[in-house]
Amino acid sequence: MIFMSGTLVMMHGMTGTAAKMQPLANQLVPQDWIVFCPEAEYPHPTRGGFAWWLRSENPKEPLNEEALKQVDNSIARIIAEIPDGPIIVGGFSQGAAIASALLESEIQSRIIGLVLLGTKTIRPEELRGTLPFLKPRKIVWMHGSKDHLVPLEQGIEHIEIFEQAGWDVKRLQHEKGHMVNLNQLDELRLEIQRMADTINQK
Repeated sequence: MIFMSGTLVMMHGMTGTAAKMQPLANQLVPQDWIVFCPEAEYPHPTRGGFAWWLRSENPKEPLNEEALKQVDNSIARIIAEIPDGPIIVGGFSQGAAIASALLESEIQSRIIGLVLLGTKTIRPEELRGTLPFLKPRKIVWMHGSKDHLVPLEQGIEHIEIFEQAGWDVKRLQHEKGHMVNLNQLDELRLEIQRMADTINQK
């Protein structure tokens, strides 16, 4: 059997950078895979770092037209930069939201799994409409019950869209806030390795 490897694509959240995401990605990357951490292009106006889109004042509200244009621009940039071959896509907060949105793009067939950390859905109805036409894949989801930036109910709404479509979801809920719970890092790493292993079980 020919062993196949791929790329773990991990995207930072709002006010983040590729350099800040890289250490986490390096801890999660499957054996013999490579890491790719793209960087968003929209500078945050007050807090530094970058955003995949600049949100409205109320993060619970749907994205406005300008923010949705920024999302589409960010997706186009990521698609142009991602290395060839199989990919696992994910990230934290905004980055994970972008990862889900990549399922609506032309590279969706290369995605073998998703890593969704502390995030929500950008376009819920579009995602619901897309998933029935796609082959279900593995997802690992993490969210904190005390998350004040992306409330837990938004995270649950997001992952239930996948569960209702029959996707294989591993939930890692924790009692902290808007963060990656490092106490669950081993579980997170194991689930990502299982995603990578699926391409060599065919």
